[in-house]
Amino acid sequence: MPSTTTKSRIAVAAIFFQAGICFASWASRIPDISSKLGLSEGDIGQLLLATPVGSLSALPLAGWLVHKWGSRMVVLLSASLYAVFLPLLGWVEHFWTLVPALALLGFAGNLLNISVNTQAINVQARFGKPIMASFHGLWSLAGFLGGAFGTLLIGWQLSPLSHFLFVAVLGLLIAFVAHQFTLRHDEGSEAGGMSLQRPEPYLLRIGIIAFCGMLCEGCMFDWSGVYFQRVVRPDATMVTSGYVACMCTMALGRFISDYFTHRLGAARMLQISSALITAGLLTAVALPYLVPAIVGFLLVGFGIASVTPLAYSAAGQARTVSPGVALALVSTIGYFGFLLGPPLIGLLGEVFNLRISFALVAVIGAAVGILAAGITAKPAKVRTPA
Repeated sequence: MPSTTTKSRIAVAAIFFQAGICFASWASRIPDISSKLGLSEGDIGQLLLATPVGSLSALPLAGWLVHKWGSRMVVLLSASLYAVFLPLLGWVEHFWTLVPALALLGFAGNLLNISVNTQAINVQARFGKPIMASFHGLWSLAGFLGGAFGTLLIGWQLSPLSHFLFVAVLGLLIAFVAHQFTLRHDEGSEAGGMSLQRPEPYLLRIGIIAFCGMLCEGCMFDWSGVYFQRVVRPDATMVTSGYVACMCTMALGRFISDYFTHRLGAARMLQISSALITAGLLTAVALPYLVPAIVGFLLVGFGIASVTPLAYSAAGQARTVSPGVALALVSTIGYFGFLLGPPLIGLLGEVFNLRISFALVAVIGAAVGILAAGITAKPAKVRTPA
């Protein structure tokens, strides 16, 4: 294995980690910021719509930039912007100033999502075996560490702005160091690379699985702390414990999911994941007390761990488009779930309550298992570097 390929894998993994810790830093302080601004569940739901708006505006630009400049340059640009925009969320003092700040974060996040996954496709191709889960595992590990760090800083009564400034400096450092070792050439760029096409039925089904899985994942990121704060109501120092529990098992699950997928098959693994998501959420809804809620969130973390990596791997089996384009399609569909799910939870929480909202997420998690029948995810073909 060429040393440059190994370095590229580490560099791409570092960018996934940077993206995860930036997002987790915001997610861990949502209860703080919502309390500071006096926001209701409905207000939070409306606020979180700003992120999808920013992400949607990035969609047409992301594909063009990756094709025109290559994913390497777009990764550097978007990772830098993602870090720079983060402190804006801690600086704002009003609901309507937080909206454009979140839109900017969503814009940079979707640029980064598409460009870094393009890098991951090419690194995986050079290794000749599935390693996508390990990249997403680093993102989840960053979520766990970011949540734990947020809990520590809340205990120290450090402001969100100071927290976000520290993470922004760290994120910029990671982006500039990792950039030196990312892959310089995207495979298939001559054929149009990341341009989107109408998906075949198989690919659409994979996209819907990714949508459901990432909707559940996004809700856990954005609403775990709020659910504990307003439904479970533990001591203030334990408000983020459900979020940290979910991120911990999600990170662990992504590092071991390739082993179990090899033994059980992709379809069975998706069905097990679906069952864990549903059981965990229903436990937290039926028993909204500290210990059972934490246990429920632990199960959810294991459940959502492998859904997105398996969906991405299965996308490579599409017959009518190249693996890179297939991944872009599935990633885009799935990302809508990640972005649109949290605002939906807030709006339903305003009309009904958060327990009913989380019960609906459990139903969406169950849909993953129903859609998974017949899904396959074969090992990646070896592609030697030029």
